[in-house]
Amino acid sequence: MTIDKPWLAQYPANVPNTINPDQYESLIELYEECFNRFRMHPMTICMGVTHTYGDVDQASLAVAAWLQAQGIPKGSVVALMMPNVPQYLPTMIGILRAGYVCTPINPLYTGRELRHQLNDSGAQVIFVVDNFAQALEQVIEETDIKRIVLSKMGDMMGLKGILVNTVIRQVKRLVPKYNLNDPKYNVTKFPDVLKKGKNLPFQAPKTSLQHKAILQYTGGTTGLSKGAILTQRNVVAAAMQSEAWYRPITSDINEAYINMVMALPLYHIFAFMLSLLGMRSGYTFILIPNPRDMPGFIKTLSKQPFHIFPAVNTLFKGLLDQPNFKDLDFSSLRISQAGGMAATEQTAARWLKVTGCPMIEGWGMTECVAVGTNNIITDRQFNGTIGTPGPSVDIVVTDDNGKHVGVNQAGEMCIKGPNVFSGYFNKDNTNDFTKDGYFRTGDIISMDEKGYITLLDRKKDMILVSGFNVFPNEIESVMLDCKGIVECAVIGIPDEHQGEAVKIYIVPADNNVTKSDIKEFAIDNLTGYKCPRHIEFVSELPKSNVGKILRQKLREKHMLDNPQAL
Repeated sequence: MTIDKPWLAQYPANVPNTINPDQYESLIELYEECFNRFRMHPMTICMGVTHTYGDVDQASLAVAAWLQAQGIPKGSVVALMMPNVPQYLPTMIGILRAGYVCTPINPLYTGRELRHQLNDSGAQVIFVVDNFAQALEQVIEETDIKRIVLSKMGDMMGLKGILVNTVIRQVKRLVPKYNLNDPKYNVTKFPDVLKKGKNLPFQAPKTSLQHKAILQYTGGTTGLSKGAILTQRNVVAAAMQSEAWYRPITSDINEAYINMVMALPLYHIFAFMLSLLGMRSGYTFILIPNPRDMPGFIKTLSKQPFHIFPAVNTLFKGLLDQPNFKDLDFSSLRISQAGGMAATEQTAARWLKVTGCPMIEGWGMTECVAVGTNNIITDRQFNGTIGTPGPSVDIVVTDDNGKHVGVNQAGEMCIKGPNVFSGYFNKDNTNDFTKDGYFRTGDIISMDEKGYITLLDRKKDMILVSGFNVFPNEIESVMLDCKGIVECAVIGIPDEHQGEAVKIYIVPADNNVTKSDIKEFAIDNLTGYKCPRHIEFVSELPKSNVGKILRQKLREKHMLDNPQAL
């Protein structure tokens, strides 16, 4: 069946309709091409310390050689649990170059969340920054982890790293106490990995585009996160699609180096895709380990020009709310890419007024390496849509029976392309794809006659907190372990700062349970952004005739109780 693609007529002249990932034999070939082309270019800047593409190449080879020397079978899963520090990309690339699969882990995970991902993925090795070692210590005995590589924030910052590590540990006290000194844990310090790896033989494994590259975990509607299997071909395709889309602007930047602000966490699929896009074009990444430190963030931005600024809406808004943000030099800024959550017209208007650079909104998800749709990169006006499908991306809109709907009609977004994954790890994927191979996103959209897409609704109950997927089932299953809770139900409610916030309705066992008790339990068992910010006690929860909790009724109740939110 031939599918009409009206969006192709909207593409700028130098954006291709399709890309061909098969021009590479493997993802490793793409990485090595980047290292060879841009060897002397600065690749990362973090806290004033610069590493070139050549530096990252050598460090990643050392990581790869060390991993191979551990005798781990090819194709094994290696976990990576770090914030945006200089050792993140060398470690991730080293894992892949050694012939292994990388599973990035959110460093803010609690022990419970960490245990699930380690066990589900089958990871045998983990690279972790010591700020987050306490969570690992809590669950290490319940996993298959055989080796731990322990890193400090400043491990690749030379002499400055000694100061950074001292301040983080002694002054800011950001490293909770942990004890992994027992020899049975087989702990190696990251600097020793680099030192030993440089003198170890490295055997380039035979890999192809069909091999797994990344096991990226995303929220699960069953209450547990699911591992999306991203092949090397998926990843290469996403890099090429993104680079092609940015070309109308990046080809006209006549400066020695293009700097991309990397405040989004590299363990998140959005930032991972951006790192690939940037490497293909030789960009320099301005790494921001802690974007919540807004004054520090702005100080970093003041030290060098920045050309590309990707962020979620809440981060754009947070910066705009800082009084001295407007004093920065925005003359080099060419692309402000919004993603991860819906951008608001108000934030987009403020951003354009302050920076002079329009905010471009797109849509993507873990299952397609964060590539799907985007607005034309040269557009100056915010239009409230998520743009058109990118090169080699096909999108159809279907009704509940799988039939294609008409122009401007609401239906489920189904997507196909070389960047789209083949399924979830250890899961039955039968119902995740249409008969003709399109992935069912669960997002409700409409497409106009030009191919521009409007996002109408998301998966029925998913909550989007600052760009992170939060699923009510997971929170409910955890909170039901809290003493004094008989029943509970979770919904998302509008939030000025985060896009949405988590609200929990609780049927208490008696009057002894307090909101403080519930908040403390949540903090101990859930990552921060999943913790309920709003708690309401009720005598009963609305249910269907078969006993299913009706979250839509709770959303309606919240709006009735809070008419100012309408």
